Amino acid sequence: MTLFLMIILAIIGGATLSVQAALNGRLGGNVGVFKSAFLTFSVGAVVTALLIFFFEPNHPVTLMDVPKWQLLGALCGVPYIVIMVVAVQRIGTAVATVAVIFGQLSMSVLIDNFGWLGNEAISLSGSRISALICLAIALYFIHSSSKSEPKIA
Repeated sequence: MTLFLMIILAIIGGATLSVQAALNGRLGGNVGVFKSAFLTFSVGAVVTALLIFFFEPNHPVTLMDVPKWQLLGALCGVPYIVIMVVAVQRIGTAVATVAVIFGQLSMSVLIDNFGWLGNEAISLSGSRISALICLAIALYFIHSSSKSEPKIA
């Protein structure tokens, strides 16, 4: 049951990222890419601070105690948000989202295979390679269909 719930929550998380990309793309077109990104991170920081204050249990290790390379993950959200704000305006939400998912899956397979960043190694398999190929094909078809269909304003 926990596995199923985590998969459902991950799907919901992915759906919210697509909504976020569409909204931020539109906002970025109106007010600017960096202002849109700033708003995303500012609101996110406030909401996360409230979640920490009300729900986060105490941990024996603080952010100051962890290996400093682990803190670099915080920087990874910045290029994602900025790239998506720009990309959605130019290639649409679907193509940008599938491209991001392709990038996520490709890097995730590498991280798993080599056990990078302190993660347990999970060998590259034929089914994982097939999944990458299927997603690449999906990206091709979504992109090619977006070029051939007329845009609705």
